[in-house]
Amino acid sequence: MRDLLRAELERSSRQEEKGTECVASLSYVYNRHELDVAERLTTLHHDNHDLLISSMQVPLDHEYRLETLVLRGNARAVQSLADAVCAQRGVRHGQLNLISVELHQSHRHVRSGGGKRGAAAAPHLHVRPAH
Repeated sequence: MRDLLRAELERSSRQEEKGTECVASLSYVYNRHELDVAERLTTLHHDNHDLLISSMQVPLDHEYRLETLVLRGNARAVQSLADAVCAQRGVRHGQLNLISVELHQSHRHVRSGGGKRGAAAAPHLHVRPAH
């Protein structure tokens, strides 16, 4: 019951905060023999490459695959991608786990070991779960 309540509170909070940034995992099961489903899913991934951090596919049997995407970006865009993926013909089950985050300013770290002494790493953002 606690998990259901927490999920509903998170969902309503996301609706209020449309412009927030998030990290998310989207997991879905699809039938790889369904007409061109793999191609349609790949097209969605490519069209949303700015949100996609990583993906993993696991064959469940001769027909079905489990795919998990790790996403980061605007919560509305992530939700839209999840809706589009789960609506594809051939996708049987889908679940989005979205976590609102706060982005912290881009900066560089100075490397302490390996490589050139004092060399700066590539600029990057830090994300922390929103309170």
